[in-house]
Amino acid sequence: MTIARKLYAMIAIAIVGMLLLAGVGTYQIDRVNTAASYSTINTVPSILELDRAVDAVYTIQLSLRKYISAPNPALRQEAEKSMVAARASLDKVFATYEKEDLTDATDGDLLKEVRKRVAAYEDLRTKLIAQALTDQAAALAGLESSQPVADAMMSALEEHKKYNVKLGQTAAQTASDTKNQATAVALIISALMAVVIGCIGVLLARNIGNSLRMAVSTAEAVAQGDLTLRISTASNDEIGQLQRALGSMVSNLSNVVTEVRASVNTIAVASGEIAAGNIDLSSRTEQQAGSLEETASAMEELTSTVKQNADNARQANQMADAASHVATEGGQVVGHVVTTMVDINEASRKIVDIISVIDGIAFQTNILALNAAVEAARAGEQGRGFAVVASEVRTLAQRSAAAAKEIKELIDNTVAKVDEGSRLVEQAGSTMEQVVSSVKRVTDVVSEITAASSEQSDGIGQVNQAITLMDEATQQNAALVEEAAAASKSLQDQADRLAGAVAFFRVESADRGPLEPSRNTSAKPRAMEAGKAPAGPAHREPKERMIATSPSPKAKPRMSETPALGSAKTEKATKEGAADWEEF
Repeated sequence: MTIARKLYAMIAIAIVGMLLLAGVGTYQIDRVNTAASYSTINTVPSILELDRAVDAVYTIQLSLRKYISAPNPALRQEAEKSMVAARASLDKVFATYEKEDLTDATDGDLLKEVRKRVAAYEDLRTKLIAQALTDQAAALAGLESSQPVADAMMSALEEHKKYNVKLGQTAAQTASDTKNQATAVALIISALMAVVIGCIGVLLARNIGNSLRMAVSTAEAVAQGDLTLRISTASNDEIGQLQRALGSMVSNLSNVVTEVRASVNTIAVASGEIAAGNIDLSSRTEQQAGSLEETASAMEELTSTVKQNADNARQANQMADAASHVATEGGQVVGHVVTTMVDINEASRKIVDIISVIDGIAFQTNILALNAAVEAARAGEQGRGFAVVASEVRTLAQRSAAAAKEIKELIDNTVAKVDEGSRLVEQAGSTMEQVVSSVKRVTDVVSEITAASSEQSDGIGQVNQAITLMDEATQQNAALVEEAAAASKSLQDQADRLAGAVAFFRVESADRGPLEPSRNTSAKPRAMEAGKAPAGPAHREPKERMIATSPSPKAKPRMSETPALGSAKTEKATKEGAADWEEF
C-alpha cells in the first residue's frame, strides 16, 4: 500500500470515528432532550390542568354552601351561576386533559376515577340544591353529611396530581442517566480513536523514517563513489518505489562507469588511428584536387558544346515557328475558298430553279399559242392574222423552252463540277489542318528540345560551379587535416582525463585504474611531412579562409553528447573505421 493510501486510510478512520462520535452524541443528546422536555411538554401541562380542576371543585363546593345558606333568591341565583361556570370549566379541563395531556393507561384510569368521584358529588349536589328549595335546614345537614364524598373527590384529584409529579421526576432521572451514558460512550469512542490513530501514526512514521534513512544512506554512498550497493525492498509505497529507483540508478550508473572504463583505451587507440588516417586523407585530397581540375576543364568544353546545341535548337525553333505561321495562313485561305465554293454551289442551285420556272412558262406559252391557233382556225378568215401571231408565239415559246433546256443542262454540269470542287477543297482544307497540326507538333518538339538544351546548359553550368566549390572545399580539407591531427592529440588528453574521472567510482567488478592509452607517436612526424608537401592545388586558398571554415581544435567535447559504448562495440567501430580509411 502506498503512503498516500495509508494516510488516506488513517484520515478515513479518523473521519469515521468523528462521524461515529457525532452520531452517537447526537442520538444521546436527542434522548436527553426528549427526557428533559417530557416534564415541560407532558407533566407540567397536566398538573396545571389538574390545578384548574381543583379550583373549579373548590368553587363548586363554596357556591353550593352559599346557595343552600342564602337568605334570599338573589344570592341563590348568583351562587347558582358560579356553580354552573365552575362546572363548565371543570368539564373543559377534563376534555382538554383527555385530548392532549394523557400520558399512559394509568393516567387515563386516574382521570376516570376523578370523573367518577366528580359525578358522584354532582348527584349529591343536585339533590341538595333541590332540598334547599324546600327545607334549608335539612339541606345544610345533608351538606355536612356529604363532606366524605367531597373529600373522596379531592383525594382522587390529589392522587392524580401526585402521579403526574412522579412522571416528571422519572423523566428528570432518565435525562440524567442518559446524559451520563452519553458522556461515557463519547469518552470510550474518543479513547479508542486516539489509540487506533496513534498506533497507525507511529507505525507509519517508523516505516517512513526507516525507508528514508536507507534512501539517504544510499545517496551518500553514491555521492562518495561507491556503486557496489544493491538495494532490495518489499515495500510497494512511494518510498519503496524510490528505493527501487535508487537501486536501478546505482546499477545503471555502475554499468555506465564500466562501459566508460572499457571505452577509454579504445578511444585512445582510435585517436591515434584518426591521426594516421588524416595523413592518408591529406595525400588523397591532393590527388582529388588534381582530378577535379581535369574534370573542370572537361566540363568547360562540354559547356561550350551544349551552348552551341542550344543555339542551333533555338534557330530551328524560330524556323518551325515561321513554318507554323505559313501553314496556319494557308489553312485560313483554304477555309475561305471552301466557303466561296459553298456560296457558288448555292447560287447555281438557285439558277437551276429559275431556269425550271422559265421552262414551265415556255411550256404554258406553247399550250396557250396552240389553243389560240385552234380558236383562230375556227374563226376562219377573221382569225387568220391571229393564227399567224399565235404561230409565231408558239415558235418563240418552243425556242425559249429549248434554250432553257440547254441552259439547265449547262447549269447542272456546272453544279456537278462545283460539288466536286467543293469536295476537293474540303479535302484540301482537312489536309492543311493536318499540316498545321503537324507543324505545331514539330514546333512544340523543337521548343522542348530548346528548353531541354537550355536546362542542360544551366545544369552543366551548375555542375561546373559545384566542381569549382568542390575544388575549394578540397583545398580547405587539406588545411583541416592538420587541425584534425591536433584534435586527435587533444582527444587523447581528454581520454586520460576521463579515465581519471571514472576511477573515482567503485563497481562490483575488480576495480581498474585509469588506463594508459597507447599513443601513436608516428602520427606527428607524418603530419609534419604532410605540412612540407609542395604547394599544389590544395594550398591555393588563403590561410584566413581556411581557419575561418575549420573547427577549433581547442573545443572540448561535451560528455552529454557522447554515448556510452561497450568495449566490443568500440573495437568493432575501430576496425570498421580503419577499413573506411583504407577504402577512401
